[in-house]
Amino acid sequence: MERLDDQIREIAERENFSGSVVIQRGGGVVYSEGFGYRNLAEKLPNQADTKFGIASGSKLLTAVAVAQLVEKKKFAYDTPVHQLLVPCPPCIDEDVTIHHLLTHTSGIPDYFDESVMDDFSELWEEKPMYKMEKLDDFVPMFEGKEKMFDPGEKFHYNNAGFIVLGLVVEAFANVSFTAYVTDHIFKDAGMLDAGYYRLDRLPENTALGYIEKDGSLKTNAYAVPVVGGSDGGAFVTGPDMIRFWEALLNGELISEDHVEGLLMKHVKVKDGISYGYGLWLDDVNEQTVYHAMGYDPGVSFHSCVYPDNDWMVTVLSNHGSGAFQIIKGVEELFLK
Repeated sequence: MERLDDQIREIAERENFSGSVVIQRGGGVVYSEGFGYRNLAEKLPNQADTKFGIASGSKLLTAVAVAQLVEKKKFAYDTPVHQLLVPCPPCIDEDVTIHHLLTHTSGIPDYFDESVMDDFSELWEEKPMYKMEKLDDFVPMFEGKEKMFDPGEKFHYNNAGFIVLGLVVEAFANVSFTAYVTDHIFKDAGMLDAGYYRLDRLPENTALGYIEKDGSLKTNAYAVPVVGGSDGGAFVTGPDMIRFWEALLNGELISEDHVEGLLMKHVKVKDGISYGYGLWLDDVNEQTVYHAMGYDPGVSFHSCVYPDNDWMVTVLSNHGSGAFQIIKGVEELFLK
């Protein structure tokens, strides 16, 4: 553990890392530390239990919510979306299924295409981010666009697909998506500090996201939607993510069969990297690593489970980079 601490601190200093690192092995936490500040102006330090935004890491929560409804036989993974949403956005082919949306193989147009746009904050220069309060607010941003390809043709990371999945959850749960996840995932998993918090109403011990502009740091308050949803934007702590992985893998959120489906390599992205339902599956040293990650302006997040080694590593940051470097540094030590 001394070597692990030295490795993490060396990387944190080199990368000017701001965030938290929580590592569990064999059912017990072996490392728990905060770095940098959750509030620069007041010099409030990040702690191991500070809440951080996780951006697209939230897609795994959406996948679990969908799996719960499939388990309740509300619909199936191969059910066409047109049968579930009335009206259905016209940009969605009649052949697009829940499976296609979960695996980024639907071909529907995206409101933020990460293959052609670099800066998520550019979206909110013309459309006020403070008006993006519910999932329906995102639909006009993609419903009139042309499809990118036929369903199932290939993998293309797609945020709009997870907005649509959230709308399906709302249609069958009869509550808002965020309320459903709060009641059926956060509470059931014991994620006591997790939530979809508004940027203008953050609770205590929550890290402000920081982005660099003209050589100085400013908060991401105008660079991301005011509240998260089914494609991203939840807040969690490192201990929350440990509890989430334990509840998921122990069958407390969905049955073993659905867990296996979630963790299946449904589509190959590139050599050594596949995608399941809402998460990445990385081949690292001859084992498959379960990998949730997310990036937004002022957010970088990686949470990994190494089942063969019985390790769980969560790195959260309130800067736009740094989390991945910590993950790789930890892997260098215990995956030799």
